[in-house]
Amino acid sequence: MQVVYHSFEGRFSDNPRALYSVLRERLPAAEHVWLVDPAHADGFPADAVTVTWGSEECIATLEAADLLIANTHTDLEWKKREGATYLQTWHGTPLKRIHHDVLWAPEGRLARLDRDVAQWDLLLSPNPISTPRLRRAFGFEGEVLESGYPRNDVLSAPDRDERRARLRAELAIGAEQTAVLYTPTWRDDAVFAEGGKDFELALDHDAFERRLGGEQVLLLRLHYMLTGRLQAAGRPAVRDVSAWPDVADLYLAADVLVTDYSSTMFDFAVTGRPQLFFTYDLDDYRDRLRGFYFDLEPVAPGPLLATNDELLAALTDLPAVAAAHAERYSSFRETFCPLEDGGASDRVADRLLG
Repeated sequence: MQVVYHSFEGRFSDNPRALYSVLRERLPAAEHVWLVDPAHADGFPADAVTVTWGSEECIATLEAADLLIANTHTDLEWKKREGATYLQTWHGTPLKRIHHDVLWAPEGRLARLDRDVAQWDLLLSPNPISTPRLRRAFGFEGEVLESGYPRNDVLSAPDRDERRARLRAELAIGAEQTAVLYTPTWRDDAVFAEGGKDFELALDHDAFERRLGGEQVLLLRLHYMLTGRLQAAGRPAVRDVSAWPDVADLYLAADVLVTDYSSTMFDFAVTGRPQLFFTYDLDDYRDRLRGFYFDLEPVAPGPLLATNDELLAALTDLPAVAAAHAERYSSFRETFCPLEDGGASDRVADRLLG
């Protein structure tokens, strides 16, 4: 049996990584193969079997697979073998509209990706509220398994505190420092617009350095399609961790999340730690560029902040922020995290192995 894993076009991360850990134990005789981007090859274990993303060997591996586990579209020209199973885990609870529900997409892109959707056999849903949205957006009529996300199991694992301490040491975060994880979502016009739009970080990292440097450390985590598009490192209080293999490690290490419309808000909620929403372009993103499935402001488990001054002020008084949003945070977790109990990987493995 051959099991093939695909995460973000060649990274050792996310739901496929979590399922790899479980399935290697349950299927020790199987061949487990990862699709790898050479730029991220150093994030893979030394004993991992890999083939280069997009190569002829990659296509042959996909077409020979008995089981493919992917967390995004396998956007290559390939055809699933008869009798094989394609598990699509996807990679987040949707706030922003996806696939056929988006307000704008490059011409021909959705039709091309629909060819991949047509090969899916099983789709994971992180929570009941996401299931109908995923079905409709992808036009998927097959089986949907409401399982929670395997990638989040580590956030509830018995050794999470030990892992947190180890990760903070690796990231050189002092015991008394506040680690601020910033995860801006991608903006379609920064990737697909003709000629490409230069990516600029809206968060003023110079102001962060001046005001909070020493006490706090800013961990910049760009969307995987924007990795390498930012040159903000080199400041003692600012670190670009976009190439870090798995964002779940960063959730464990962080003390607070700053995001805008990224699905990281739903995963990070498992930790119960504070969240701030830097929504400087809310009207444009919601009404023109992408669109939302629900209104963020009354649901968000933290304040919506429109300016750098507002954001930096909130970061200086996180206990007050947490207290002011405690009730809403609890409701948010009940709605979006009811299945995040640390057992998602086993539930998915049980379904795959019957």
